[in-house]
Amino acid sequence: MGKLREVEILLNQTQKVRFERAMERLQSLSSTTNNSVIVADSIPFNHDEAFLKGHGTSLVDGELLTTVCGVVNHVDKLVYVRTLRARYKPEVGDIVLLRYSFVAQRQSRWRVDLNSTQDGLLKLSSMNMPDAVQKRNTSVDELNMRNILAEDDVVCAQVGESQRDGSLLARSNKYGKLHKGQLLKVDPYLVRRSNLHFHFIESLGIDLILVRNGFIWVGEHTQSNDPMVVDDEIISSKTRQSILRIGNAIRVLSTLGFTLTLAVIMETFDLSNMENVQIHDMLGSEFHVWSQRGKLKEEHVHSKKNVKALI
Repeated sequence: MGKLREVEILLNQTQKVRFERAMERLQSLSSTTNNSVIVADSIPFNHDEAFLKGHGTSLVDGELLTTVCGVVNHVDKLVYVRTLRARYKPEVGDIVLLRYSFVAQRQSRWRVDLNSTQDGLLKLSSMNMPDAVQKRNTSVDELNMRNILAEDDVVCAQVGESQRDGSLLARSNKYGKLHKGQLLKVDPYLVRRSNLHFHFIESLGIDLILVRNGFIWVGEHTQSNDPMVVDDEIISSKTRQSILRIGNAIRVLSTLGFTLTLAVIMETFDLSNMENVQIHDMLGSEFHVWSQRGKLKEEHVHSKKNVKALI
């Protein structure tokens, strides 16, 4: 990995921690590839051969320099840098969280925010309906689409086989509309690809959903087999406090650049409780530094907490 040019930058404590985490990630990339770079690194190339400058590169005084941190990639004549904070790219079979935006011009589908370079499309025919009856959709169903999903509603779905039209599926009972919780947004690279997405924190009665597109759901555990059925019972104050504390733990870890796993999230949650840190104070710089010095580990041995991971 190349050396950063001599530039003096003044950073506050939180920025220093984030910079250290980014450098650690680059070092880990260097162990598997010799193409990892930081800003202002020089990319060697043959001046006699034609090439195309791609994302993250700039030609300065005959030298090809990087403008972002990441990994250098070559595709034929194209040279570009894949950044650490690249936008999420849907892959077939991915479990994702969606935020409803509006009904598309073609009335049989919803346009949803996928936290990607483009919106996704959730067809009415691909949605698990409230009555759990799978039938041919009618014009009446299309007119009632806004009664099924309201603006900013959150839906758990799966990326379908046809990626060109951004098709999404929410037919299974484990997918569908989510209630009684909060949606958080983080950089997608902070969530590792895994076979475990749905976590039930039994001791708190909380559901935690970690998915690859950078949306995270923290909400009250639902026992209904039909995710479209709404339980009118009010969330207890204790459960609400747990949801907010876990949410702030995720925000702190995201700011520090930690890979988000169930174990690390719960360790941060427990640390705030153990030190009697108020929920709103968790977002202050003091707790950020405290969390870093607490040596939270990304690769954590199986948690001793009473937590069940659900596929």
